[in-house]
Amino acid sequence: MKEEKKTSKPAGKDDSIVFDARTAELVAIGASVAGHCQPCLAHHIAKARELGIDDEHIRAAIDVGHTVEKGAMLSMREFAESATGASPKQTSACCGGAPSKGGGKCCG
Repeated sequence: MKEEKKTSKPAGKDDSIVFDARTAELVAIGASVAGHCQPCLAHHIAKARELGIDDEHIRAAIDVGHTVEKGAMLSMREFAESATGASPKQTSACCGGAPSKGGGKCCG
């Protein structure tokens, strides 16, 4: 019996937008890291391996999660400083505005 290909789509979005199961697990890995959810990360890494995703791709998803995590941390630091009347440091949320390898800024 052929296994049905499982897919995920963003809630409330157009039905034509669909992620395959492998992509959905890589997104979930990055989100787990950014959200500091260790049980979630362990679950999604195991699921990714069941789907045949190699460690190189898993590590790349983890790196993306760390980038998001870093951006959120710096944004919160700036918000907290401004909420207390301190002068926030002027930096881009995720990378200090430094150009990426492709020449653009990492935050778009």
